[in-house]
Amino acid sequence: MNRILKSRTFKTTVIAAAVVGVAGVAQARDQIRIVGSSTVYPFASYVTEEFGATTEYPTPVIESTGSGGGLRLFCNGVGEGTPDITNASRRIKTSELERCEENGVTDVTEVKIGSDGIVFAQSSDNEEMDLTLEQLFLAVAAKVPVDGELVDNPYTNWSQIDDSLPDREISIYGPPSTSGTRDAFEELAMEVPSEEMEAYGGEGYTEVRSDGVYIDAGENDNLIVQRLTEDTNAFGIFGYSFLEENSDTLIGSQIEGVAPEPEAISAGDYPVARSLFFYVKNQHAEDVPPLYDYVDMFVSEAMIGKGGYLSDIGLIPLPEAERETTRQNVADRASLQVSDL
Repeated sequence: MNRILKSRTFKTTVIAAAVVGVAGVAQARDQIRIVGSSTVYPFASYVTEEFGATTEYPTPVIESTGSGGGLRLFCNGVGEGTPDITNASRRIKTSELERCEENGVTDVTEVKIGSDGIVFAQSSDNEEMDLTLEQLFLAVAAKVPVDGELVDNPYTNWSQIDDSLPDREISIYGPPSTSGTRDAFEELAMEVPSEEMEAYGGEGYTEVRSDGVYIDAGENDNLIVQRLTEDTNAFGIFGYSFLEENSDTLIGSQIEGVAPEPEAISAGDYPVARSLFFYVKNQHAEDVPPLYDYVDMFVSEAMIGKGGYLSDIGLIPLPEAERETTRQNVADRASLQVSDL
């Protein structure tokens, strides 16, 4: 089923402003509040619906804010007006965890739920593309080497980058700078190849072009999917699960000769693969009784295991040993430290 339609089956509610409890302490409530990554959102939404349907507690409230936006809200402090959980399509940054601690959020458990590949997809009306990381980098970077000098990116057509590529305009819909998908794309598809290019002096370069070739399509990956069905010459950057859900209309590009398929992503053979997480504010656990019941359901084998419900909608399961480590961290309420990052 197309994810655009499927997502309408989820009960989603934008978090409204709430009254902060006295001295920043969370007031007792039964409804969990979740923010964060648009990539993790479909998986979390599935769990929230199951949780609401099978327990005595109300369906958690969930908002897709992007990884960076979610972590900002999460780290604002402890209290009724702050979320209990934030989803992230990348690991929390040292600076973000330090900000959490500065604002009194001093007990956070990191939960790794699975893997995901960042796909470079297009309409299935086109022939499949096979790109190197360098070719992809040259399509999206703000400055590129020409005759040994870094200049504003002059490439407007794929064949200008390499004559083996189609004679076709470069047009790319992608996530904004607040997105975890964007962070991971910059690290894996830009920093890695640019470090090998002499013109960048061995330093990774991650500035995305802003001349209209790369189009900031917002935090909602469904909108990128929709645009690709309308603009069949364009490409889109988003998580594998959105490709899997729309495989009747979209195809993913091979990167370095490897197709974005679950086995390749899980094994680390696909070059643009990353881990998915959520973070739990343990200081809310006492005043939000269902918090860890929800977390336990999410990390259960029925959800994140091989053949689990979430794999049916595109989550790439972690190896068994890593799944067990995730569950042990949850059981121990392991508190993430800056030194762990």
